[in-house]
Formats: sequence, structure tokens, C-alpha cells
Amino acid sequence: MAALVSIIPILLLFVLMMGLKMSGWKSALITLVVTVVLAIFAAPALGIIPEKYAETSIVGITFWSIIEGFLKACFPIILIVICAIFSYNILCETKEIETIKTQFTQLTSDKGLLVLLLTWGLGGVLEGMAGFGTAVAIPAAILIGLGFKPMFSAVICLVANTVAVGFGAVGLPATTLANEVAGELTGGMASHEMLCEVSTFIIIQLSLMFFITPFLILMMTDRTKLLKNITLALFVGCFSILIQFCCAIFLGPETPAILGSLGSIVAMLIYNKLFLKNSSDGVKVEKKSFTLAKTFKAWSVYGFIIFFILISSKICPDINNLLKSTLVTKFNMPVIGNAFSFGWLSNAGLMVFLGAVIGGLIQGMSFSRLMKLLGKTTYNLQKTALTICCLVALASLMNNTGMTLAIATGLVALTGVAYPFFAPLIGSIGTFVTGSATSANILFGKLQAAAAGQLGLVNDASFFGVSGNETNWLAAANCAGSEGGKLLSPQSIAIATAACDMEGQDGDIMRKTLPFAIFWILMNGLMVFLGLNVF
Repeated sequence: MAALVSIIPILLLFVLMMGLKMSGWKSALITLVVTVVLAIFAAPALGIIPEKYAETSIVGITFWSIIEGFLKACFPIILIVICAIFSYNILCETKEIETIKTQFTQLTSDKGLLVLLLTWGLGGVLEGMAGFGTAVAIPAAILIGLGFKPMFSAVICLVANTVAVGFGAVGLPATTLANEVAGELTGGMASHEMLCEVSTFIIIQLSLMFFITPFLILMMTDRTKLLKNITLALFVGCFSILIQFCCAIFLGPETPAILGSLGSIVAMLIYNKLFLKNSSDGVKVEKKSFTLAKTFKAWSVYGFIIFFILISSKICPDINNLLKSTLVTKFNMPVIGNAFSFGWLSNAGLMVFLGAVIGGLIQGMSFSRLMKLLGKTTYNLQKTALTICCLVALASLMNNTGMTLAIATGLVALTGVAYPFFAPLIGSIGTFVTGSATSANILFGKLQAAAAGQLGLVNDASFFGVSGNETNWLAAANCAGSEGGKLLSPQSIAIATAACDMEGQDGDIMRKTLPFAIFWILMNGLMVFLGLNVF
């Protein structure tokens, strides 16, 4: 009963957005109100309130959970979304987007390869470095600038932004998962060996999707070239998975998405040079030559964004540690006691903002003109901001009142020995509700480890030829599954609607991504189950 009542907000959100075709902000607001009612009246009656809040007022828990959600939504999610759209608007204002469009179309005349470069290649790099929506917002905006339809751009970027998610923001989701599992098992932090093992298991569980996802992207773009789409997907997938597997098994979770995506870009350029050089039926533009100075000017916005993200990441540990320890706002939420922390110098939003402003100045805009454009961008995203605030508050409230845990626990009890097949679904639910693979791993990482104990899993096993801990294998399923949840997450869809100027079409996008999400979760479940029971 607890699980059935707790899942009402998720079902309601689906019905409002997909069934009634209600706009994202209205759906999110109504669902939040209903969840508040359930939290105040149903959660205590069902006895699902976490033990640490046993003596705490449910009204206080509800109020401060919403405040916590609003804060987490604004810092850094909404900040990154605004800055990402701001960076694209600068290119439109200075007309330098036309140079980027021309250079991309001159890079290859094949439309499918062009889309794959932007979504799987550039999008993967952005996800690996920054995460938090940049991999959807920036490639989608560029695709629209290249002449692709907004709906296509939104959906294709959401489909592409899956495999890299587990290692986004320099490996944050996978690192968080390993630490949660280590905390459940030993009470400490994950060792380097455990980080590498969990990362490797995530790659293995996603191995088929390294080939299927590029193929789907190519087929969505141009389904008339089946043989080319198959060979290109296999070629790019091999580069991606080999690089990511090596990074995971030897280095850990920080670099697979970044280096794997860069490797896939190289693979695409090699394929284009060897096999598509005579193609003439793709994107056609008049051939133009650009000086190095012109190219630098056009790409200065995105170039500086990538530069600042890189130097502020764990790739540069000294700078990363300095930024993370300087101008950091930290405080414990009253009543609920959860800690909120925001680094004013270390967040990806600031890096996107700095890159955008410096690039805008190079492209000829004055600082005052840039600030006016920022204000206009912020104003135009007010409904998107409200949507994200309501959704993150909803996630915080469901978590703090025990509703999210009740859903997962109910699924464990219902499935029994078949649980490994459904383990990725729990990660997907976590990402759907919270919009974040990191948050999903925080919510359910320990649950997966506890489920492994209930199932009597052992520490010494082999998965597809790779030895390791069965508990870590099951925990990795949470992260792998969470990436499928990204396809349906209202927060991710809200970012896509903002980037593509599709206000109110959240439900339409969700309907188009639903089949991909179901397929993703089923494939993950099959791989996890086979790994434990067959291989």
C-alpha cells in the first residue's frame, strides 16, 4: 500500500503531461501540490516517514523539503540552463552561428554524421565535463541553428544524452554511487579499486547501447541509409566503448565520458574521410573558406566554455580544490537537517557564463549589451525555471518523507529473485523524479547494496569475463538504469523545451522519448540479469 500511494505523484505527472497534454510548469505545480497533501496526510498514516524524523513535525518536513528543492533547482540547475541558452543567444545576436553552421556542414555532407557529431560527440564531451543539462541545451540550440526542426532537435539530444550520463560532471554519478555502496558495506568511502570496478561494470552493462544508441540517432536522422547507419554505428561504438572501458578499468569514473566522446569524434572524422568523402546527398552548402582568426572568433564562446570547464574540473586537481574551497555557501536545513552546499566559483554555471561573456566580447558585443541579453534570456525562461523548481522540490519532498524509498522497497519485495532484472528500473525512477543520475544514486545506491545482501550475492564472481563483486555489479545497475530515466525526466525535458523554444510541448517530447526509455530499461535489465545468472 505504501508503494502504491507513493507512486501517485509519478503517475499523475505522466497523466498530466502525456495524457492531458498540459504544459510542463502547470503539470509540475499541480503534482507538487498533490504531493504536499500526500506527504502531510498519507505518509505519516502509512508509517513511511524516515526514523530520523519520527519526532519531527510533518508540516516542517514538508516546508523545508520544498525550500531545499528550490535551492537545489536554482543552484546550479537553472543557473546552468540560463547560461547555456545565453551562450547560444550571443551567437545568434552576433550572427557567428552562421559561421559555425557553415563549418559543420562543410565538415561532412552527410546529415546523419553531422547530427551524430553534435549529439553523441560534442554532447558527450559537454556531459562528461559539466553535466546538468549542458549536453542537451547547447547541441539542441546548434541543431536548430543548422536548420533542423525543434522537436527533432529536442528528442535527438535527449536520446543521445544517455550513455555518458553515468560519468557526467567528471564522473560525479558513478563516484557518488560507489561511495554510497561503500558506506552501506563498510561505513567508509570507496577505494580507488572499488571506483574502477563500479565504473567498469557500468560500461559492461551499457555495452550494447554504445552501438544501439548511435544507430538510433542515425536512423532518426535518415532512415534511407540502413547499411551506412549500421557500419557507422559499429565503427563509432567500437571506439567509444574501448576508450571508456580502458578509462574505467585503469583510471576510474572521471574520464570515460570525456575521452570516450572525444575518441568517437575522431572516429567519425576518420569514417567521413575514408567512406563518405564522395557523399553528395546530405547537407548542401556553398563552399567557403575561413581564416584562423574568423574561426577562433566564431568558436570563442564554446571554446572558452570548454576551457573553463576543463581547468575547473578534476582534470586540474589543484585549481579544482582551490575553487571548491573558496566562496562556498554551506548550511544545514532546519528541521530536516540536510546539508545544502553551493560553490560560487566551482559550479559549471559560472564556467558557462564566463566563457559566454568573454566569447561575446571577442565577437564584438559590449558588456552592457551582453547583460541586457542575459536579462532577456532569463525573463524568457521564467516558466522553465518554475517547472524545474517544482520538480526538484517534488523530488526532495518524496525523498525526505520516505515516499521514494517506499517505491523501491515495494519493487524489491514484489520481484524477489527476479530483482536483478528490475534493478535498473529503480535507478530510472530515481532519475525521473529527481532529474539527476547523481541524486538517483544517492537515493538508491544503499538500497541496491542491501538488496544484494537479501539475495545472498557473493563477493567473488565473473561478469562477461571480468571478475568482481556481485554487490557492485547490482549497484552499477542503478547508475546504468538512471541514464534511461534521463529520457523521461521532466527536468531534462524542460531544459530541452527551453533550448528549442518549445514552451508547453513537454508532454509531446515525453511521448516521443517514452519508447526509447522503455527499450533502454529493458536492455539494461537483461544485461544485469544475464551477468548475474548466466555469465
